[in-house]
Amino acid sequence: MNVSPEPEAVVPKQRNQFDFAWWWDRVGILMVLILLIVLMSIFAPNFNRVDNLLNIARSISVNAILAAGLTFVILTGGIDLSVGSIVAVSGVVAVIAAIAGVPAPVAVVIGMAVGGACGLVNGVLIAYLALAPFIVTLGTMTFLRGLAYTITNGQPIVSSDLNFKDLGNGYLLGIPVPVIAMGAVFLVAWFVLERTRYGRHVYAVGGNAQAARLAGVQVNRIILSVYVVAGICAGLAGVIFAARVISAQPTAGTGYELDAIAAVVLGGTSLVGGRGRIVGTLIGAVILGVLTTGLILLNVQFFTQLLIKGVVIILAVAIDSLKQRPELLSVLFGRGQGPSKS
Repeated sequence: MNVSPEPEAVVPKQRNQFDFAWWWDRVGILMVLILLIVLMSIFAPNFNRVDNLLNIARSISVNAILAAGLTFVILTGGIDLSVGSIVAVSGVVAVIAAIAGVPAPVAVVIGMAVGGACGLVNGVLIAYLALAPFIVTLGTMTFLRGLAYTITNGQPIVSSDLNFKDLGNGYLLGIPVPVIAMGAVFLVAWFVLERTRYGRHVYAVGGNAQAARLAGVQVNRIILSVYVVAGICAGLAGVIFAARVISAQPTAGTGYELDAIAAVVLGGTSLVGGRGRIVGTLIGAVILGVLTTGLILLNVQFFTQLLIKGVVIILAVAIDSLKQRPELLSVLFGRGQGPSKS
């Protein structure tokens, strides 16, 4: 008589085992931010001044809004390299609409709609034609940058009386309007990801798309939607940027996609998808903003700033790798045991 083998017992994780992923997401990233603020307060002149802190918050807003949208994409295991170019195109279209006499709220909505349309194109190509996100968004990044140059004929379009300029330069109750917009975006993103069925589906698709499909999740629709979300956020960021400089700049957003991706990964969202927190993304964006402003106040040369930012991006990817492969920590620090020999 054949006896079926007993199932293997599941060995629970030891309580004293160091969980780097949990520690970094909950504690580590916040400690890095606090340490960075302390260092800049000590060494960077005038860093603690209220007007400087408000300027830091305002400068963070564009990258943070981009990162919020990218969090949705990266949670599904995707990537979007086109958001920087969407910033340019959306800002250009919004400024042209405003100059043509369109009311300010409508011009802002038009800019966001342009961003959403660009995200829709990315989503259709990736979700329904099964094209690689990296290649698709690399192509749309180049195309949209060329489109921004074509629309403006390669020259900035300046409007000193831009009707939505307060969106980039105004204050409400002493708080910069871009900071309020950033806070609203993150509040909505937090609610959607943490408190809605749609948010659970986003995490499910990133964790295991095939299992999510078998569970009844419309995987293609979710993938399509996250690129639209990223496009809308990039559109809003583009309108805010245009309002800040009171012009349409075809060069706007150049390189912003890298800063946004770095903020997302620094904040604890895994590049392979399925794991991350929108609050962490905000902290990651603040870290990059504080670092950039502090280096400027310290009179660090621009090319040296690029070197430092490059190191930060590499560290962000390395941290993500450590989170996905805890056995590396065991090798590095001598924790845990090697494979058992039979």
